[in-house]
Amino acid sequence: MPAAKKSATRRTTKPKPEPAKCPDCDGKGETTETVRVGARKGRATDNHQTALCLTCWGTGHAAD
Repeated sequence: MPAAKKSATRRTTKPKPEPAKCPDCDGKGETTETVRVGARKGRATDNHQTALCLTCWGTGHAAD
């Protein structure tokens, strides 16, 4: 005698919540800093350089 078939049910999984954005880099993973020149006064220029966010290590997600 064959076994009765089980009804096929669809399993649904809850979507994972998105991690919170890093407050320092706004979720970009990088920060910009003004370039300073000069030994004594450190005059700020119009140029900027990009640096890795040290809070989230470039992931863009807030630390747990």
